[in-house]
Amino acid sequence: MEPGTEDDLLGRTRVYLVEIGAIKYVNFLITQFLALILASTFRSYLHPSKVSASTRHAIGLVIGLFFGYFCFGQQAIHIAGLPAACYVVIRTQNPQIVQRLVMVVALFYLSCIHIHRQYYDYGSYSLDITGPLMIITQKVTSLAFSIHDGFTREMKDLTQSQQQHAIRKLPSALEFFSYTLHFQGLMAGPLVFYKDYIDFIEGCHIMKQTSANAKYDIEKKIVHEPSPVKAVVKKVIASLVCALIFVKFATIYPIKTMKDDGFIASTGFFYTLWYMMMATTAVRFKYYFAWLMADAICNNSGLGFNGYDERDGVTPRWDMLSNIQVLEFEFGTNFRNCINAWNAGTNRWLRMVVFERVPKRYGTVLTFSLSALWHGFYPGYYMTFATGALIVMAARIARKLVRPSFQRTASARAMYDVLTCLVTRVFMGYATFPFVLLEFKASLRMYLNVFMCLHLVALITVFILSKYVPRGGGGAGTVRSRTKLGVVDANEQPAAAAGASNRCDDTASHLLQKKSPAVPVESDAINSTTVSGALRFRGAENGRRSGDISGAGAAEPAQPMRVHDVVDPFCLTTTTTNGNHKKTDDFLSAEDNNNSTTTTTITTTAGKGVGSLLTRERLKEKLEQETRNIEDFIDKTVTGFVELKDDLMRMNGGDGGLYIPRKANGAGPLMDGNSNSTAGTINTGTINAAAAGIGTTAASSNAFLKKEIDALNAAIVQQANVLPAVLSNGHAK
Repeated sequence: MEPGTEDDLLGRTRVYLVEIGAIKYVNFLITQFLALILASTFRSYLHPSKVSASTRHAIGLVIGLFFGYFCFGQQAIHIAGLPAACYVVIRTQNPQIVQRLVMVVALFYLSCIHIHRQYYDYGSYSLDITGPLMIITQKVTSLAFSIHDGFTREMKDLTQSQQQHAIRKLPSALEFFSYTLHFQGLMAGPLVFYKDYIDFIEGCHIMKQTSANAKYDIEKKIVHEPSPVKAVVKKVIASLVCALIFVKFATIYPIKTMKDDGFIASTGFFYTLWYMMMATTAVRFKYYFAWLMADAICNNSGLGFNGYDERDGVTPRWDMLSNIQVLEFEFGTNFRNCINAWNAGTNRWLRMVVFERVPKRYGTVLTFSLSALWHGFYPGYYMTFATGALIVMAARIARKLVRPSFQRTASARAMYDVLTCLVTRVFMGYATFPFVLLEFKASLRMYLNVFMCLHLVALITVFILSKYVPRGGGGAGTVRSRTKLGVVDANEQPAAAAGASNRCDDTASHLLQKKSPAVPVESDAINSTTVSGALRFRGAENGRRSGDISGAGAAEPAQPMRVHDVVDPFCLTTTTTNGNHKKTDDFLSAEDNNNSTTTTTITTTAGKGVGSLLTRERLKEKLEQETRNIEDFIDKTVTGFVELKDDLMRMNGGDGGLYIPRKANGAGPLMDGNSNSTAGTINTGTINAAAAGIGTTAASSNAFLKKEIDALNAAIVQQANVLPAVLSNGHAK
């Protein structure tokens, strides 16, 4: 390579870009560790009990802008430009259409930056401004949809999630820019919704999350703010461990090696598969480090409190903003376990702004389109999710074919868990390496080097082996009851009528959980059960679910139930919609989310299903729940009457006795129930005439009642003004 030639200039440019990328990574690490320290100061010295909300907004914003400029230099203008353009739209446009305009403006701005990056730095792995801009895009679009919900829609028309996030007051400029650019989540997220952030700034988040926890005694006058130190230390240690693993394995299995011609020519089949798996694993640990550290920063500033553990009611949870569950992802026994543990913030955003708002038939396409546009335009993204969708379809079928053979003994079930964990690792590396390789040509060469083997396995499973999957019949069926989830799930069931051949899906369990979450169903052995009720089952179309399951011999066919599976291609999740009820489901059935060792196999008699069991258990749960509600109502009512009687009849002075006014011999002055005198001699519970403003002890009953009603009103006002205090570091609010 001669000096001054085109190749020399290209080489120097690459070296320069590598050096710039290394400097940005160092700056990123400095800002994250500095943010961790400042977060503790923010929580202690800028606590809501000490400073105003405006002060907290301003300081968080200033630090965030400083971090942006420190990491990206002049490019930091974009992290202010995108939210500024969106804020102009929010303040000037009609709330009926503001959410669409903000979506268009934010995605157009982000797409321009994506294209600029691809054109000038194609295939680069260096830190760039698109990372913060992607998080800001999530924030401004979710805020715009919350404004639309709060200003233009009725509460009854909103889902539970939309009701929680609806906004009825436009944010000020300070509130808006503090929300989008606060230092805790600027560099690597996580996504926090606007109302949750404002509650945190104003100091309302502790009481809000505490009151949502039924097991915690919220009637106490003082609620102690839990300390996040323990959760922060755990997350920081875990993030550092992930960083060490990334540095170690990224040098051994660099992702760029898969682009080299020599690597493709010199590696064999098995080593190529091994390299795919190890290289993608190393890259994942980079994301683990960033997400865990960002979560720790938020927690250390007091952001991310999610109530108390339901098991004991006193252990604080700091997982409201958690983006990743490392162990669940790395040791998942199927795709669903891994999917649920990955990038939860993006999944929540896509569900909020797309899936819950579009017609069900367009949900899949629009969710895929938004996810693709948000990530960028590298072809490797699309290769990953197309491959992943195919593998998920095949996994459903393979599970039904293979799993029953491993359920006879405990050792066989344990072996099944180990094998599925290893197989999941291989398939995960095979499907996801184009996502980090980015380039279409290099990814296709790697796939061809292993003869597209797992693609072929998936295609054979879907189109050939699926014909051998048992669809049920008139004989005995199989019902699996999972005490781990606390609900009954019918995995296999006999046909309800001639020609019917269906299988209960995990949706039945979710429906039961939704209707009676307080009373779990536990069963170890169930016989002679029949299928009935409006339960969704898996139909003939590759995982598409529709219809109801009726009991055997039903007089009329069940009404079909329209159910739509929406694939989030970048979070690899599926969302299921049933009527007006929307909830998150996943690719595989609910039993896929549990190890086989936690499943109990139950044999049913011929011609019967599980419906009667479900009906009986649900009726029993309903009766028990209503009984408890009635008992609580009676107890509260009796207690209220007793307290009201005491307030009405208690004297202002004396020893706390009760005053029961009555007349002696039907006439004359009033006297208390403990007195035998008609001359106004008053024992316990005597009314203090001076205090009551009555000139004589023989006050009329009307004056007495007026005085007591006034006293009750004063007590009610005083009680209503008593707010629970939040203590933090010795300071009360």
